[in-house]
Amino acid sequence: MSRRSLIRSAAVTTTALVVGGGMTPARAATAPRTAASTGSEFPADWMGALPDALSLLRMTIPGTHDSGCTDPANGTEWSHTQNWGITEQLQRGVRFLDIRANGLQDHLDDSFGIYHAGYYQGITFDGVLAQCRDFLLQHPHETIVMRLKKENGTNNDVGARFKDVLNVYLDTKGWRPWFLLADQVPSLGEARGRIVLIAQFDNDWPVLQWPGGDNDFLSNQWFSLQDIYQGLSWPSQKTAKVTQQFDNAAGDQNSALMYINFTSYAGGGWPKTNADAIMPGVQSYLNGRLSDRTHLGVVPLDFPDFHSDTLRTLIDWNWH
Repeated sequence: MSRRSLIRSAAVTTTALVVGGGMTPARAATAPRTAASTGSEFPADWMGALPDALSLLRMTIPGTHDSGCTDPANGTEWSHTQNWGITEQLQRGVRFLDIRANGLQDHLDDSFGIYHAGYYQGITFDGVLAQCRDFLLQHPHETIVMRLKKENGTNNDVGARFKDVLNVYLDTKGWRPWFLLADQVPSLGEARGRIVLIAQFDNDWPVLQWPGGDNDFLSNQWFSLQDIYQGLSWPSQKTAKVTQQFDNAAGDQNSALMYINFTSYAGGGWPKTNADAIMPGVQSYLNGRLSDRTHLGVVPLDFPDFHSDTLRTLIDWNWH
């Protein structure tokens, strides 16, 4: 049996023996090395073939936008951004999750639900974390970067108590060992087997903090962000914003900033319609630069199942 198979077998056994959040995550000192020429051949394990010393700053990381929004019945097609659930996203190679939470009805003091604006998405934060944990147990050489946003406009707003409820998850529910809470972007070796938290809620914690502002190019001491999601006349203008941020990242390869580049757009059409209009231009840009030895940062997508060529290209960018 190969080393990879042994690792998977042990992880599955561990998953079967433990229940709940209060478990110690698997720690792998050294990643397995594969002879694969590209990571997309093994999308559930693609990070395992990269060196521990590699900073997440120097990687290209595919992600999803509004990662928990999989059913138009939970709102409308406006709030429908994904077809794959969290587990399948991770299995397919997604490593950045955009998680938007607020108080869960009747559990405002100890639980979050996942929302898109005011629409509850039928999944709890407990469920998201359980899926992340189970994936990391089976694939301990991977990491998950999670933006956790306090989603405003819900009927069950916990207000300034958001960080207190999150502390219930970390301590009372036992999820703290699964998170990497750090105020600098870690190396892959430091992050393996854990969830790297990016906070977008009121807090005074020494953690990575999402840039303030909305619908613009934004930056702070940790991030350079493009998340223009409305106000453009044509989807092609959003494609131009995405490629502009790719150019920004390519021209700033030694930066201390993590570049984040949302391909999603909600202006004038349903997310799936806009993605179909935007993504061919994004893929064409990438195809024209396959020989570039660059890293592009985090790239969240809508409907990567419909645009799997781009998902594969982004994973394989780490082998350029």
